[in-house]
Amino acid sequence: MDDQARTQKSYWIETAPPGDLAPPPDGDLTVEVAVVGAGIAGISTAWELARRGHGVALLEADRIATGVTGHTTAKVSAQHTLIYDRLRRTRGREGARLYAASQMDAIRHAAETAETLGVDCDWEPTAAYTWAEDASRTDELRAEAAAAREAGLPAEYVTETDLPFPVAGAVRVEGQAQFHPRKYLLALVEDLRRLGGQVYEHTRVVALSEGDRCVLTTEDGVKVTARSVVVATHYPIFDRALLFTRLSPRRELVVTAPVDADTAPVGMYITPEQNTRSVRTAPYGDGRRLLVVTGEHFTPGAGGDVEARFESLYAWTRERFGDLDFTHRWATQDNDPTDSVPLVGPLHPGSKHVYVATGFGGWGMASGIMSGRLLCDLITGRENAWSHLYDPRRVAPVLREGMDFLKHQADVARHFVGDRLQHLPGPTATSVDEIAPGDGAVVHVSGKRCAVHRDEDGKVHAVSAKCTHMGCLVSFNRAEQAWECPCHGSRFAPDGRVVQGPAVRPLEQRDI
Repeated sequence: MDDQARTQKSYWIETAPPGDLAPPPDGDLTVEVAVVGAGIAGISTAWELARRGHGVALLEADRIATGVTGHTTAKVSAQHTLIYDRLRRTRGREGARLYAASQMDAIRHAAETAETLGVDCDWEPTAAYTWAEDASRTDELRAEAAAAREAGLPAEYVTETDLPFPVAGAVRVEGQAQFHPRKYLLALVEDLRRLGGQVYEHTRVVALSEGDRCVLTTEDGVKVTARSVVVATHYPIFDRALLFTRLSPRRELVVTAPVDADTAPVGMYITPEQNTRSVRTAPYGDGRRLLVVTGEHFTPGAGGDVEARFESLYAWTRERFGDLDFTHRWATQDNDPTDSVPLVGPLHPGSKHVYVATGFGGWGMASGIMSGRLLCDLITGRENAWSHLYDPRRVAPVLREGMDFLKHQADVARHFVGDRLQHLPGPTATSVDEIAPGDGAVVHVSGKRCAVHRDEDGKVHAVSAKCTHMGCLVSFNRAEQAWECPCHGSRFAPDGRVVQGPAVRPLEQRDI
């Protein structure tokens, strides 16, 4: 199609079976460990614990691996754009070495797991590249290659890649991989059940009481008592350590198109240039591969015309790869930690039995698998070489990278305060009548800010414009048909239902 993909759905979700529905618990339950969130971090953690003989309940607000994990580009890589030179400066050589070792351990572990369980998940070992077209960045790439190599990765600086266009330079790292994430994770869940683990979908957790025995409460009032709790909801839904001050939500667009297998680029690619561009391919059958291109990152709720961003991504892809017939498009969401390293470990300084995994910065596949292994060790009392590196209670690294921390706080304050004192977030309308079918806007109605959406049939839906997480004002994303909060990335359906946390309660209904 000329203007948009045929399917506005993740390819990974469309091409993997939905799996048997695991209904919510029909009453209170008690378990050794409760894991909240069934993405790659939550599923990996639950499976690691179960295979060590621990009783586990996995609680998912929607369906398994259909959230952020179901919308990833699915690179299992230790090469995270330009990170090792920065880590060498902020965490020292040992910190960079531990980061590389932990990520490579996750890749090896995933490969072994897929082989042991006999998972047909399109696992493909390949090289990862970070490239630049601007010649002024070659020194930066050379420094990154040297830092990654010093950290223990098989990295080198190169000037040629398999991309169908010239680059000024690139960092190449061998021994990485790509796969079909849902096929892999559904196999883990099947094995988790075989090991005695309990799995519950459509089970949204809304409250947590900590103690020697922790108690989770679902939106249906079910109580889940556990000795230990893992919060693996991508963005923590419980934030007693104020982790939201250290996480910046980022949304990116994804488009796909079949290409001839003979001409498809070999490897996984990313550049920080041009508002990020990421390229990989996946098996597609009949002598073809599926080109997967990601980019156009923006803050949820502050992305402007998202449809125009999709058009920019289409145009860039056609310019570089020729005339293509796009098949799918979707968007993914990530949380960037202000000090570059994920937060995996105890939820807060006083926490004895509650753990968190968050802040993967766009590299959730390897980091999610790493989190499962690390959290399992922490819960079972085993030593782990990189627990200190990822500890959410760390303070010094945040102070060393204080400018990123302060910039994030300024961005949140601008929305939290500025939207109240100066103006409404865009898009806005002066009256409900101005809102076209398929669109939405924040409107003053009877002195209250209402988030108003008009569906394609002309019916109007009105909800409160205040996010139920911390009260920031939402904005409408027409391309994805969702209300989005620019402060912490919560997303809601047009009728106010929660699509993505940290919010756990829907937007309040408004009668206009």
